[in-house]
Amino acid sequence: MRVLLVPNTANPASLDAASELASWLVVSGVEPVLASEDASECGLEEHSASPSDIGKPILAVALGGDGTILKTVHLLGEAEVPILGVNLGRLGFMAGTGAERVREAVEAALAGEGRIERRRTLAVSVSAGGRETSRYRALNEVYVGRGTSMRVVDLELSVNGTLVSRLRCDGIIVATATGSTAYALSAGGPIVSPDLESMVVVHVAPHALASRALVLGASDRVDVRLPNPARRDACLSVDGTLVDDLADIESVTMVLGEYDVLLIRLEGRDFYEVVRSEFLRG
Repeated sequence: MRVLLVPNTANPASLDAASELASWLVVSGVEPVLASEDASECGLEEHSASPSDIGKPILAVALGGDGTILKTVHLLGEAEVPILGVNLGRLGFMAGTGAERVREAVEAALAGEGRIERRRTLAVSVSAGGRETSRYRALNEVYVGRGTSMRVVDLELSVNGTLVSRLRCDGIIVATATGSTAYALSAGGPIVSPDLESMVVVHVAPHALASRALVLGASDRVDVRLPNPARRDACLSVDGTLVDDLADIESVTMVLGEYDVLLIRLEGRDFYEVVRSEFLRG
């Protein structure tokens, strides 16, 4: 029986929490496991595993903010493992509990307490030369936009094969309902309940007098093309991490993914209480 521990290695409190949890899990007869680099940072090399060897633990504990939950999602790949987020960071929108009761929260999660929230993901396909060159998975969002030159880019947006917009802009964000409260919100997009199986498309700083966010359905397909070879100095980021240079890319296609992310919610706050507490606090 394995539990994956994922710390924010830049946060000393997170490193301490990972070490304490690992010791407690061992005493409780549960095997803690950490990704190799995380284990080294925590001094827990005896519990180290490469990402390919993590397998499918019974629980994953993200010790940090929302960024640590995203890190956990990408470590797990397509494995649908319940994730307990412990908020030790600045933004705990997806976290299932606070920092004051870490051990109790993990014990409750292992006992099957709390509720599971299923969150849809994006399946991302990058194409060049008439063929698919890479695939990615996102919980929050995909961003296609300005590259290292910081020049605006020409982008074409199509939905289900129909051209919707052709704009010069800083970029385009395609977000899940979960990601609607992240970068897409900062760019002027709507807040969407995570219960909805939908995508949000938001242009970033468009050179246009009128541009509106789009909310799409569960079966829709989004294609973003870079039609102007002179303005293809763009980048692709997935959940805030730069993953691809788009100099030779023809298109990026996004649909809702087949595999969900499972978040454990132990506290009684509903989505709109979380919106209020995270976005209205000083």
